[in-house]
Amino acid sequence: MSAHWKNGGNRDTFAAFICDEASLDTLRPVVVDMGWQPEKCNKGGLRNAIQSLSIAASPNILLVDLSESGDPLNDINALAEVCEPGTVVIAVGQVNDVRLYRDLIGSGIHDYLLKPLSAGQIRDTLVQAQAIFAAPKSHDAGVAKRHISTAVVGTRGGCGASTLATSLAWLFSTEHKLPTALLDLDVHFGTGALALDLEPGRGLTDAIENPSRIDGLFIERAMIRANDHLAILSAEAPISSPLMTDGSAFIQLEEEFRHAFEMTMIDLPRNMLINFPHLLADVNVVVLSTEMTLAGARDAIRLLSWLKANAGHARAIVVANKVHAGIAEISKSDFEASIERKINFTVPYDIKAAANAAKLGQTFAEANRGAKSAQAIRDVAQAVLGSVDAEGATVIDKAGTGRKSLLGKFDLKKMMPSKGKAAATAQ
Repeated sequence: MSAHWKNGGNRDTFAAFICDEASLDTLRPVVVDMGWQPEKCNKGGLRNAIQSLSIAASPNILLVDLSESGDPLNDINALAEVCEPGTVVIAVGQVNDVRLYRDLIGSGIHDYLLKPLSAGQIRDTLVQAQAIFAAPKSHDAGVAKRHISTAVVGTRGGCGASTLATSLAWLFSTEHKLPTALLDLDVHFGTGALALDLEPGRGLTDAIENPSRIDGLFIERAMIRANDHLAILSAEAPISSPLMTDGSAFIQLEEEFRHAFEMTMIDLPRNMLINFPHLLADVNVVVLSTEMTLAGARDAIRLLSWLKANAGHARAIVVANKVHAGIAEISKSDFEASIERKINFTVPYDIKAAANAAKLGQTFAEANRGAKSAQAIRDVAQAVLGSVDAEGATVIDKAGTGRKSLLGKFDLKKMMPSKGKAAATAQ
């Protein structure tokens, strides 16, 4: 069921209709701290709210007590008829029932708080409600938004995949003003929050532990806001706690992101790709980050072959990352010959720029806007944006995700220094 909010005139920022004095005594100091008028905290519950708002404009944020309501759902719908468009409604009650909670959320309210109220609980939900009311509204909710889901996968550890993922997410959210979700799936050692100078919170671990809780409200509460258009979900799970999941939480998160954001950026470690291949079922673009090394070439071949077989619907973009001028293990031409496709973008190695980003607590692209390496990442961002057409269909590049590529396409022994030849022979 969906609430219908009617049009009205001038509006207050906040009003509350509460049945008992104890709850009012808890609420008023919080309202004062928020900079609002305590006189807007009225005695009386839901029916009083309906009577008052039928003759006056409703506030931006409305806190209403259901304790004396015999039929909360029916009464909430009656309240909807006297409220302005976009009013954020928070309900208060005494009934601790999951079904009632879900029905109320489904009817269009923002939250349901259980008595006895606490100041911290009230403050948190009012801050969230304020952010929701201030958020830009879609002009036509009936028009489906184009959504682009991108996974960044590194061929090897340390080849800059997380640097790419965080920088791309930042670029989409700031320079392109696109609502963006960043999902860091390195649950134990992820650096997504660290790169943005944020605490990761418990959102991702809570999602893994309770997949059934994942919905729009969970996303809104669990994600950490990095800027006006970027929210991140990450974790620093205890290394004593193994990852116990069938991956259903990740699929549910991706589904909710499609509804709430226009861009999804997934920092996807190789082991997660292996364990949960269905993560790429609805991904439009896979950015494959690799160093131009022997091991990087070997694993680029394997990953491109895997992508062709298992995610042929996605566009693969190969990024040679952290490239040292003139001293690569493998030349660009040999690397491209081995993977049987062109490298799409090359990001130069820039240790000073990386150190600068770490010191500033910013993403690489934000901290080094004028650097050649940051410009290369901007070019990757443009390619991602061009990978999905206006109808939401993925545009596959001519190279696809690679053809049959075998490590034997180039002679490892010839490319290795003499010490490496014995090891290659032994293998």
